[in-house]
Amino acid sequence: MQNELAQTVPPPAGHWLDAFRAHARSHGFAALGLAVGLLAVLALLVQSLLQIAAGEAAAGLRYALLGGAAGFAATALGALPALVLRGLPQRVEDSLLGLAAGMMLAASAFSLLLPGLAAGTEILGHKGLGAAVVVAGMALGVLLMLGLDAFTPHEHDKTGPCGPGHERCGRIWLFVFAVALHNLPEGMAIGVSFSQGDMSVGLPLTTAIALQDIPEGLAVALALRGAGFSALLSVLVAAASGLLEPVGALLGIGLSSGLAVAYPVGLGLAAGAMIFVVSHEVIPETHRNGHQTPATLGLMVGFALMMVLDTTLG
Repeated sequence: MQNELAQTVPPPAGHWLDAFRAHARSHGFAALGLAVGLLAVLALLVQSLLQIAAGEAAAGLRYALLGGAAGFAATALGALPALVLRGLPQRVEDSLLGLAAGMMLAASAFSLLLPGLAAGTEILGHKGLGAAVVVAGMALGVLLMLGLDAFTPHEHDKTGPCGPGHERCGRIWLFVFAVALHNLPEGMAIGVSFSQGDMSVGLPLTTAIALQDIPEGLAVALALRGAGFSALLSVLVAAASGLLEPVGALLGIGLSSGLAVAYPVGLGLAAGAMIFVVSHEVIPETHRNGHQTPATLGLMVGFALMMVLDTTLG
């Protein structure tokens, strides 16, 4: 156990700045996207934090924290079976991840984009302008995730380590950063959906994210076990990764609680970030092992399940 924990401590940082600069020169578009996305997020946060501090978003803030806590609890619950399981049949694992991907896609469409289009149209008085605002938010979400993916050192179970300075990080930290890239936009989506205190938007989305966090938490814990970490440490790290959801929820409610137009922009941003993660990470992961058909069927089941939840709870 002591030797294993030693793997989690990153070696000396070295020339992190040099590695980052070299990576930025070779990934110019991603660097630009990260800069634009971060500036937009910062601008939205600055104009909305004063409103949150004044207590004008108290109800939404409470709901967002509860929703983020639900995501964390679901992730921890999903990780628990890894205490006794060393792995699942690859077909089953790919099907479960496909289920999670389908729920994330449907949540993005029904619980983020459609309410965003309705809110944008109501605020601006024109369907085209309302759609343009949501699309702008989606673009910001994609730019942000594209930059974070390129400039955050992380490791995936099948593709190995990537990102600047990954060789200076312990393997456990690379896995943690990879999971953070998944959970942060989910938490942001929860926060944005509750920012107006509207349960018809926030409840189905939070339910869907919490449900898909269960197989996702199990997949993370099993990936850590497969990388050589003990059952207890794998479960603890997978569960702790769920803490990014309440953190993301705080960020999401901050993004969309200020100016009226910030709400549809924030919904679009969260949807863009989630769709990026599904297309860039989750779906390719389910198709690398020759189980495309069960993974796709899982995606369709997840999409249909979320559609029913949104219709029932929305």
